[in-house]
Amino acid sequence: MGCKGSTVPIFSAENAPAAVRGGLVMSWQMWTAFGIFLGTCANLAVKDTGSISWRLQFGSALLPALPLLIGIYFCPESPRWYIKKGRYLNAYRSLKRLRNTELQAARDLYYIYAQLRMEAALVERRSNYVTRFIQLFTIPRVRRATLASFTVMIAQQMCGINIIAFYSSTVFEQAGASVTSSLLASWGFGLVNFVFAWPAIWTIDTFGRRSLLLFTFPQMVWTLLAAGLCYLIPESSTAHLGLVALFIYLFAAFYSPGEGPVPFTYSAEVFPLSHREVGMSWAVATCLFWAAVLSITFPRMLSAMTPTGAFGFYAGLNLTAFVMIFLWLPETKQRTLEELDYIFAIPTRTFMRHQVGTVLPWWIKTYIFRRKIGPCPSLWSFDGHVDNDKDFVETIRRQSEAQGRRRSSIADRIVNRF
Repeated sequence: MGCKGSTVPIFSAENAPAAVRGGLVMSWQMWTAFGIFLGTCANLAVKDTGSISWRLQFGSALLPALPLLIGIYFCPESPRWYIKKGRYLNAYRSLKRLRNTELQAARDLYYIYAQLRMEAALVERRSNYVTRFIQLFTIPRVRRATLASFTVMIAQQMCGINIIAFYSSTVFEQAGASVTSSLLASWGFGLVNFVFAWPAIWTIDTFGRRSLLLFTFPQMVWTLLAAGLCYLIPESSTAHLGLVALFIYLFAAFYSPGEGPVPFTYSAEVFPLSHREVGMSWAVATCLFWAAVLSITFPRMLSAMTPTGAFGFYAGLNLTAFVMIFLWLPETKQRTLEELDYIFAIPTRTFMRHQVGTVLPWWIKTYIFRRKIGPCPSLWSFDGHVDNDKDFVETIRRQSEAQGRRRSSIADRIVNRF
């Protein structure tokens, strides 16, 4: 599961064009939600089979795995991986399968190759996995991507989705449901989680990754808090179980198009190719480690704090995650993997200063005081330059000139190679 979580989003991000990369990469999360839904279906189907029910639940996972195994055989290899290994003709053939025309394939072949040469300036030629892992925290551009991916990954556990995904039947039993009713309620949770992932196919590349998170996290705060408060209603009331299920379903409906698909999509695209595999591995390890911590601690939390206290605790963590995302997560929608180098070259303090000093006042004036003051000032221009930091602009200008000289040399080499 760890290998799959690290590999599939990277593979999708490297193959997809920038304009639709978010929608294609998030399909991994959407069909993961579908798998969770199938798991709840399996629980219902075998609930009356006695002592072998758990064996049938485990074994049912084989059924969708077999056609998946066959489909993987027909997938083209990532062109960026081919270029990294010096297999340029294979990369061109792979790009022809992934792009509409041969001209687009040739353009992207040159673009990827040129960017890899630029990234080589950041990394020693004789580097290994250990040194690249250390560089996640030492090279400024990579360190900022590490911070952003860490934030969005740990936020997935802070939001509390897995206290319901892992313990959904327990949560509903605590609300007074019978075994069958709790399994049916869990089935409804899985269905909502899958259905509401579909809108993200369009919104993740239009509304944006960061914007989706900033919109959905406040909604998850109040829905999770409301679900916890509903446990205070006497169980004898007919509205008790229905209200608990309602707010949990609303929580899942806000999670699915936001914090559900964004973390793996975001983490797969923010790292340069030289550090992408180790960076994504670190991000997935962060997510799964805290998922393990959550799964171990939540049963004891339920007994010590009651469902109301546990849900209220995770509602507070949602609010904390919202602040972290606001301060540390740049927007990446519809930017090529290569253009993101410009965005993550911006110092973290500069980005935080812009968020607190420019974005927050603009939002308050626009949406609270209803003033028409125009669009929010951007930190970077279309070319990727910071608008209000002269030293940074000068640095990027010098890098762009050097990049232009290198690309001229690279173009000659590509022509000679082919």
